[in-house]
Amino acid sequence: MTVTVVTDSAASIPGNLVDELGIVVVPMSVIIGGTVYPDGQLGLDEVMARVGEGVSTSGANPGEFLTAIEPIDGDVVVLTISAQMSSTYEAARTAAKMAGGMARVVDTRTAAGGQGLVVLAAAEAAARGDDVDTVVAAAERVIEQVRLVATVENLARLIASGRVPGVAALANRWLGMNPLFEFRNGTAHPLRPAFSRDGAFERMLTTWRHTMVPGARLHVSALHAEAEEDANRLLKQVEAEVVPATSFVAPFNSVMVVHTGLGLVGLAWWWETT
Repeated sequence: MTVTVVTDSAASIPGNLVDELGIVVVPMSVIIGGTVYPDGQLGLDEVMARVGEGVSTSGANPGEFLTAIEPIDGDVVVLTISAQMSSTYEAARTAAKMAGGMARVVDTRTAAGGQGLVVLAAAEAAARGDDVDTVVAAAERVIEQVRLVATVENLARLIASGRVPGVAALANRWLGMNPLFEFRNGTAHPLRPAFSRDGAFERMLTTWRHTMVPGARLHVSALHAEAEEDANRLLKQVEAEVVPATSFVAPFNSVMVVHTGLGLVGLAWWWETT
């Protein structure tokens, strides 16, 4: 029986890979001035330009997941953004129950590029014809290994979002510096800031280098919020040192950028050992 992988739009996966692997993406939403905009309907610049109108976000709801799941013929694996960051995981579980338990729901415990790499590993296993248990195992293997580090231009949106406990206390201490974070165990954790943006990129690369596994295959993505040139440069530096099995640059979605602000650049990766 075929397996279809479903995820939410927090996963930063290029459209060509979504189409190639038959991944089903359920959109999250941005709410501006009381109007709901499904992810992707507004550009990131427009979303941030309208912050003054009152901006909030909404995870995918059970009905949206049910609409995605019910037409699928075969087994379904749903891979969501971290349950600690969004209600999306619980919504997917509710939808799976409403669908008679036909879907397996897994919390990726990460987001953006990290989530995207988890989803791609599962979708590739499904494309090989693996059964549902093997597809879930492929996702769980990456969940245990994937790393995600990122820098933001300032802390304003992270403070406003409340998604990183204690971050407001760092605002004055980090004034004029480039904040760095690592996403692990479901939440974002502050790292020592850098004195410049280039310094932040070098620190991300150093973190990546320290995880190298001789003989392993690298899967890597560079993510960004309206900073594609920086993300491309970061990925090229990785590719100059290791030839990845998977590599791509992907933009943040509009929901994520509400919580981080424009200018974010990040690196997500995992090492596949035989």
